[in-house]
Amino acid sequence: MLRPGVFIMSDNESSKYRGRRAKIIATLGPASKDAETIEELFEAGADIFRLNFSHGSHDDHAKNIAIIRAIEKKLDRPVTILMDLQGPKLRVGTFKGDKAIIKPGAPFRLDLDPTPGDDKRVCLPHPEIFAALKVGSTLLVDDGHLRLKVKECGPDYAITEAVIAGGISNRKGVNVPDVTLPIPAMTEKDKADLQFGLSQGVDWVALSFVQRPEDVAEVRAAVRGKAGVLAKLEKPSALEHLDAIVDASDAVMVARGDLGVEMPLEQVPILQKRIIRACRKRGKPVVVATQMLDSMIKSPVPTRAEASDVATAIYDSADAVMLSAETAAGQFPVRAVTTMHRIIKQVEADEHYLSIMEASRLEPDHSSPGAITAAARQVAHTLKAAAIVTFTTSGTTTLRAARERPDAPIMCITPNIVAGRRLGLVWGVHAVVGDFIHSVDDIGDVAVNAAVASGIGHEGQALVITAGMPFGKVGSTNMVRVVWIGGETGAQ
Repeated sequence: MLRPGVFIMSDNESSKYRGRRAKIIATLGPASKDAETIEELFEAGADIFRLNFSHGSHDDHAKNIAIIRAIEKKLDRPVTILMDLQGPKLRVGTFKGDKAIIKPGAPFRLDLDPTPGDDKRVCLPHPEIFAALKVGSTLLVDDGHLRLKVKECGPDYAITEAVIAGGISNRKGVNVPDVTLPIPAMTEKDKADLQFGLSQGVDWVALSFVQRPEDVAEVRAAVRGKAGVLAKLEKPSALEHLDAIVDASDAVMVARGDLGVEMPLEQVPILQKRIIRACRKRGKPVVVATQMLDSMIKSPVPTRAEASDVATAIYDSADAVMLSAETAAGQFPVRAVTTMHRIIKQVEADEHYLSIMEASRLEPDHSSPGAITAAARQVAHTLKAAAIVTFTTSGTTTLRAARERPDAPIMCITPNIVAGRRLGLVWGVHAVVGDFIHSVDDIGDVAVNAAVASGIGHEGQALVITAGMPFGKVGSTNMVRVVWIGGETGAQ
């Protein structure tokens, strides 16, 4: 029987625990811009909504943010918003007749002349690229459909040879994989978008075109702690500074789209695992993105290979997996989220899943809070606890718990709505937001009531509580306590 608690929590079914650890990011777009569809996406399993600032106006994004916050209030559960900055877009100019055919082995010139191009030359209006090119450098046009090798270059031109030839048309994108470009990760457009997003209260900012840790430092200085900073790893140069970039970021995304263009495809799965391991070691959330259920843009069911791809990311212990065009422009946005939700739940129910988590368990962080958190995980495992309950103001205690990848779900109880929303990206975390704690004696009753109301625990099960004393002091995780749902005293 549920003991009288110190607060009353909503009995809204949508506020209950989803029953899975990995999170789902759904991108909003033309196929998912109305309130009804966005709510259906949330009900189907979307934990984070991504706003892609490569598309749409500030008015469009403001409307989506208002809808999300209204849903949050209606369903009594924090909902996470991720804004994705466009970053620099490198493109060729235009062509006579809008296109040209480049022949294999043929010389092809790139320069700063804005005159429409042909099969011999075209404008590349980016002097910073010419400044970085060397003989032997590679340029990839139109996602690698055209591959050019630099034979000669100067401050305002490059003469290349077509290694992979074919058609090229107006304003196709250009990738330069084997040089670090002297280009800041944030453009003027990004800076304006960022200020808009922060004024709207977004929870995470995703930074494109990260090449070095200084790029992350730049956006962090602009964000000033108002949101988490997520670095998208899509450039080979970023992988040369992987550890430093992870250290500088609050979270990381394996952006397999551009990464797969700029690097050999066969390396991408290996890099995905390497990036996840680096993030796990540091307790930083990691997202796997791009083409996860790509066929569902047009098909009501994914391919078997896509289902396996999602499953692999879950077995690798990614914090979140992302849907892009599937929910932004696809014909079956809600079905795509439902399908991803089902795949995740199936994997996490596999008897080998937890054994993989156990085998990949990290050495505890060498600190008092790290030791306390590791002990809480072990206690929860021994007691087969319904949940690990973290009381936190900043979210630090909860992040430590997630790093341990415990058997039990992590229920975060926080008075801070900002922390509750930001933790929506983190593996295993179910956040409950409210100012419930008035003394240390309250924590047992609060934990029990929240676990039952959220559908996480039932009578006779244990809850393992971690918290920092005194409350509100960041980084002070120093307490483990066990309470029993329905117990006489509620604590042992």
